Amino acid sequence: MEQKAPLVREVLPALTAELVRLLEEEGERDLAVCAHDLRLVAVCGCGDDFCQSIRTGTHVPGTPYGPGLRSVHLLPERGMLNLDVLHGRIEYVEVGTGPSTACRTPHRPRGTALRGSPPDRNAGVRPA
Repeated sequence: MEQKAPLVREVLPALTAELVRLLEEEGERDLAVCAHDLRLVAVCGCGDDFCQSIRTGTHVPGTPYGPGLRSVHLLPERGMLNLDVLHGRIEYVEVGTGPSTACRTPHRPRGTALRGSPPDRNAGVRPA
């Protein structure tokens, strides 16, 4: 039986709270509801110091999204938050330098846990 990816709200509650708040402020009520139930499929894995992005959908990295893609650019107090939304589903959360450290996903070697979460929660979470 395949284990489900952890909920972002359980691993990164401050990021989820910020996403929900900003989406509601932007009038993106449907996406705000979706943001509450996002799963952390994988961290970006690009290795850039400023990147704290996460994959939340099943889209295969390196392939085009195709029709139905839209980008949602949010304005946090610090840093940047951009969402790739495909047919109403948040597939990718781009988190750039600046959000509170509680929102940051640390870069880590494959198979290691996210800070503050038990290792079993992250089983199956792989860098993109």
